[in-house]
Amino acid sequence: MAQPTGKKDYKRHMPLNRLRNIGIIAHIDAGKTTTSERILYYTGKSYKIGEVHEGAAVMDWMAQEQERGITIVSAATTTFWTPQVVPSQALFPEEHRFNIIDTPGHVDFTAEVERSLRVLDGGVTVLDAEEGVQSQSETVWRQADKYKVPRICFVNKMDKIGADFFATVKDVEDKLGVRTAILTLPIGKENTFKGVVLLLEKKTVIYSEEELGAKYEVKDEIPEDLKAQFEEERAKLIEKICENDENLLERYLAGEEISVKELKQGLRKAVLSYDLVPIICGSSLKNKSVQILLDAVVDYLPSPLDLPPVKGTDPNDETKEIVREPKTDGPLTMLAFKIQTDPHVGRLSYVRIYSGVLRSGSYIYNVNKDSKERVGRLLLMHANNREEITEAYAGEIVAIIGLKETITGDTLCEDGDKIILEKISFAEPVISLAIEPKTKSDQEKMGIALKKLSEEDPTFKISSNEETGQTVISGMGELHLEILVDRMKREFNVEANTGKPQVAYKETIKIEATAEGKYIRQSGGRGQYGHCLLRVTPKKRGEGYEFKNEVKGGAIPREYIAPIEKGVKEAMENGVLAGYQLVDMEVTVYDGTYHEVDSSEMAFKIAGSMALQAAVRKAEMTLLEPIMKLEVSVPDEFMGDVIGDLSAKRAQILGTNSRGNTRIITSFVPLAEMSSYATILRSMTQGRGNFVLLPSHYDEVPKNIIEQIVSERGKNTKTE
Repeated sequence: MAQPTGKKDYKRHMPLNRLRNIGIIAHIDAGKTTTSERILYYTGKSYKIGEVHEGAAVMDWMAQEQERGITIVSAATTTFWTPQVVPSQALFPEEHRFNIIDTPGHVDFTAEVERSLRVLDGGVTVLDAEEGVQSQSETVWRQADKYKVPRICFVNKMDKIGADFFATVKDVEDKLGVRTAILTLPIGKENTFKGVVLLLEKKTVIYSEEELGAKYEVKDEIPEDLKAQFEEERAKLIEKICENDENLLERYLAGEEISVKELKQGLRKAVLSYDLVPIICGSSLKNKSVQILLDAVVDYLPSPLDLPPVKGTDPNDETKEIVREPKTDGPLTMLAFKIQTDPHVGRLSYVRIYSGVLRSGSYIYNVNKDSKERVGRLLLMHANNREEITEAYAGEIVAIIGLKETITGDTLCEDGDKIILEKISFAEPVISLAIEPKTKSDQEKMGIALKKLSEEDPTFKISSNEETGQTVISGMGELHLEILVDRMKREFNVEANTGKPQVAYKETIKIEATAEGKYIRQSGGRGQYGHCLLRVTPKKRGEGYEFKNEVKGGAIPREYIAPIEKGVKEAMENGVLAGYQLVDMEVTVYDGTYHEVDSSEMAFKIAGSMALQAAVRKAEMTLLEPIMKLEVSVPDEFMGDVIGDLSAKRAQILGTNSRGNTRIITSFVPLAEMSSYATILRSMTQGRGNFVLLPSHYDEVPKNIIEQIVSERGKNTKTE
């Protein structure tokens, strides 16, 4: 068995067909980072296995990650692998380069998963063999569906009490709605799990208990007690593979023997077309099946050449589609997917190169900012360690030092051959809190720190409450904001006081209404005159805001339309009912008047703001609140109490199901009702209950609660 080589050389220009850009994605605590650490060890990237529970994992390099044992930011690394378990039957026996991103499993850091999946070609979904498909596993799976990322499932923790491989496979089929292709059968389970049977290769891999299973032996004999199951599962696997390939199907129906390599080619084709998902079982902590997983990544997950070329549009003509082939001799095309502030080298911009060659010292064009930027240095990242390189090629993921204006989602290309790629969309924040520096002298430092953190994290928003003068930060959950405040202290030396977390309500309207805004000021000399009529119309939940101009006959000159919209947008930021942002409405300016001398952009901006506020007051305003999807896992005997408590929290119970002696209750519940739920659930279930909370959608707040919220916010306005 090949042991880690400890090589550190960066092999330049690996052919595109021998490149695998993969992400490790999963629910929190399924074992993603442990799996990543084993991959680094076996591919020779690290000499020693870093353990998450000891705070020594290479990929969890932030202090907060090591203390909490969770992944907070996605960590990228580059390593190399040559198939080794049954090399004679590998589809591609050569050495391959892996660009790996280990993503967080906690819902508060969902932006890290979203942006990683946008630039990856394949994914490894890690599942807990006892827990099966959990709610965050479903969420990351749907995110991967959105970007059409082919996946392999690794059923981890087969050595754990309660591990059930086939129940987890059924979970994958039922909850994720996919067809599975089981590639390995477990030999034993829980504390007797000692190896796997490889179905296609007809081999048995037995792990020694020395070195925690790091050594293994490949045998030709199938264990006697597994022979019947092996034959049954292998026949099912071959049938599934052949169903996806007409040529193989004909031969299969004719009773012809099909070689292992032909079956692997058929399975690869089915994986790339999202028809089958290979499933492998093992235990990352006990070093079992990690090499089998690496071999499967080479065999079944795509290279950049296996996927459709990236598409974009012409910045000067949005209707014109441009295609970029993954070629090194093509025009340079990249997407910036992550910004990171590094204490040693400053601002890092992570990019995926889709076409062309990127060289350090060169100039590139940022299409979104319409500006040129200089590539200072190019780095190959290994978590928070860096290896400087002089050039990078199509298909690679690298970091750039020196880009000052680039933010997440920007397209970078050559000035003479422009293209704009689709931006990355992120979820809206659901929770906010007021923040202030502990000392007056820290005010400016806090502003700089918050700006840098918001550049890194697109789901972290900063705003000011005009009435109180407070700075308000918003994010995806309490843990998200807690980590960011902690980072301000550690990385920027800014001590801050924070208020109680507040739910990020939004305001909207229920009916159409019109109103006018008139701003007239006469003082000696030139006055101010702005006058417009607006119509507000409700839109469906989540459809956002749209501005339309229906002014006819020059009633308002064209140059004053944009200032009206600016005034409307500013008024929508701090709503009318309780000061929350206004959403889901169409605003139309349809008439108005102007003055030849006194009209100005400022006057029309103020008029737009006044008209908007007057119109929404007539349009049956209401509040919207974030609704979360809650999944609670509790022992049978506590189910009644938990459901009763949820009903009191305005929860809508969606259903319950069983897994062993555990009941899983799924519901929609308002975020406002979930304060301190961890403590409540613990006391209700003698510490045996667990829960996961995921953002779902916004819905209307009941009228009696709206009145409470409005009075608490110190507003006199009541719902109409």
